[in-house]
Amino acid sequence: MKAFIVLVALALAAPAFGRTLDRCSLAREMSDLGVPRDQLARWACIAEHESSYRTGVVGPENYNGSNDYGIFQINNYYWCQPANGRFSYNECALSCNALLTDDITNSVRCAQKILSQQGWSAWSTWHFCDGSLPSINDCF
Repeated sequence: MKAFIVLVALALAAPAFGRTLDRCSLAREMSDLGVPRDQLARWACIAEHESSYRTGVVGPENYNGSNDYGIFQINNYYWCQPANGRFSYNECALSCNALLTDDITNSVRCAQKILSQQGWSAWSTWHFCDGSLPSINDCF
């Protein structure tokens, strides 16, 4: 009986861990959200290197005490409001927990805002994604 209760508890908690996409599923979802197709290979590369395509990832604490959230590892000091009430500029006007859900809409919108303000180099993993990348066309 205890094993059954543990299994039920794990099954109910599983959605809290987020989901793992792959290169093509991310590209298709981002395309559906209106992201230009010529950016999709770069976004896929960033997601691969930042979170291994996982939506529920909270990165380890950074040097300044901040954390990074979600598939694109968006920083809570500048872009989202952490649940602990810590100061944030919250430029994307959303809770950091909104970046951890299976629905990547908030993550995509916030990442696009970061891109428009800071460029691709806002992501520390950008050096992996700068230059020629494999075509994303095979995903469509």
